[in-house]
Amino acid sequence: MPPSPQQQQDRQAQHRLAVLRHAEEWQRRYQDEGLDGLRDRSSKPHHCPHATEADVVNKIVYLRQRYHFGPMKIKMYLKRYHGIDIACSAVYRILKKLGLNRLPASQRHKRHDKRYTRYEKQLPGNRVQIDVKFIEPIGLPEQTPAAAPVTGTRPKRRRRAKYYQFTAIDDCTRLRVLRIYPRCDQKTAVQFLDYVLERLPFRVEVIQTDNGAEFQSVFHWNVLDKGIAHTYIKPASPHLNGKVDRSHRIDAEEFYRMLDGLVIDDTGVFNDKLREWEDYYNYHRPHGALGGQTSYERLKQKTEAPV
Repeated sequence: MPPSPQQQQDRQAQHRLAVLRHAEEWQRRYQDEGLDGLRDRSSKPHHCPHATEADVVNKIVYLRQRYHFGPMKIKMYLKRYHGIDIACSAVYRILKKLGLNRLPASQRHKRHDKRYTRYEKQLPGNRVQIDVKFIEPIGLPEQTPAAAPVTGTRPKRRRRAKYYQFTAIDDCTRLRVLRIYPRCDQKTAVQFLDYVLERLPFRVEVIQTDNGAEFQSVFHWNVLDKGIAHTYIKPASPHLNGKVDRSHRIDAEEFYRMLDGLVIDDTGVFNDKLREWEDYYNYHRPHGALGGQTSYERLKQKTEAPV
């Protein structure tokens, strides 16, 4: 039904009133601000209660660029160390907006159908995985002088240091023991075993290793002599030692990458730095696989008697 003449007049009056008020607003702005008052203004709100503060954004960027953390790990760190509670989705939006949402290839998310299922022992010491990580030469590069001495003697080259990181990780708590050695053989592996059993605060029931030469008969019988079982993973199946393998990737991303450019050519100094990293890993670093707990917090949870 078309509007009545009276309804049409009312609408026209309302329209004219709106125009009049709009004109009065422009006149007021001109009187208050002059010509600037007649310019268009930004429609952006003066205050957005949902906007992330610049300090939080800076922390997110720092954790992403320095440690390559993903949204979940960033959320854990902000909550634990800064008391900042922010959703993973919000962290991701910030990273995407800044072009930081793509990780290096080694860090990228894998589809679930391409992952191996990992099992976790229920008590500390039920199973401890041990493996070795070769450390790229750290120290001054080998250099050959441009010209041989006048005497004709062959110039000497400075040999670069080679190190091996022996790693033990508890299947249940992810508590780790680390040690650097200049050799990788059975004698060294036995020394590391003694060091691990001295350091871990619980009894070890099973040691699990791959089939490397350093873990053969001498090492095997030393384990058994201590009343501990020793099991080898299936050949060509490194995923069965997945926890220690993953921890080595964390070392590369969060520890060794920080040593870039630093010259270390002394086993004692190297072990001092590695011990600092081990303490941080065990007592301060939240783990996604542990629901944000540190290894020590998981150990306390598993060993404290229920009230």
